[in-house]
Amino acid sequence: MDLKNQSVLITGGASGLGLATAHQATALGAYVTIGDLPQSRGAEVAKGLGERVRFVPTDVTVPEQVAGAVEAAAQRAPLRGLVHTAGRGGPVRVLDRDNNPGDSSAFEHIVQTNLIGSFNVLTAVAATMANNEPVDGDRGAMVLTASVAAYEGQIGQTAYAASKAGVVGMTIVAARDLARHGIRVNTIAPGIMDTPILGRLTDDILQRLTSAVPHPRRLGLPGEFASLACYMLTNGYLNGETIRLDGAIRMAPR
Repeated sequence: MDLKNQSVLITGGASGLGLATAHQATALGAYVTIGDLPQSRGAEVAKGLGERVRFVPTDVTVPEQVAGAVEAAAQRAPLRGLVHTAGRGGPVRVLDRDNNPGDSSAFEHIVQTNLIGSFNVLTAVAATMANNEPVDGDRGAMVLTASVAAYEGQIGQTAYAASKAGVVGMTIVAARDLARHGIRVNTIAPGIMDTPILGRLTDDILQRLTSAVPHPRRLGLPGEFASLACYMLTNGYLNGETIRLDGAIRMAPR
């Protein structure tokens, strides 16, 4: 599927992996809609990327806002692509340091954003894509974002790992559900990526993280994520897959 003059919605597109994907999709000739939180740099980013890019304030946990972003994306051209990178982390243990039960409200909030937010976006986009005319057999394609934590969650990542494992589990089912509509669904499970979140870490912690990556021994680049995401959108036979983008790392317990 050629993205030129087609519409692509990128959630979390104001920074990090989503921003890199917005750059890549724009370079491929797509009309890009960035959906990100109202307090994000989305409007500034969209202006800097040019007239093919627009920003729609979007909280993925609010279905009405997701619907608004989807509608805006479909106004300019057929909505054929989704790259969903919006999400959040946060520590949640099964027991806290005083052996009290873990914080269920924190667990729920992370799952609400990462897993239910993914479902909100997936369903809203699918409902619009299903009305597209097929091009090369596709009405559209979606890329969700999981994490290597879905497979090797570390201590304190109970909520994050559970939510990302849910995204992995949803991928093949969504691909099968939407096959009759000609819509493909794939997922990327990134490892340790060079995003603004890691910018808060000290040099010694970053060195420890990068030394755990077998090859190449460095952080993953947002552009590498973007390249894979756009490839997943355009390769018509790639469906129902979760691909680890992690330099062969397997996360240690802590």
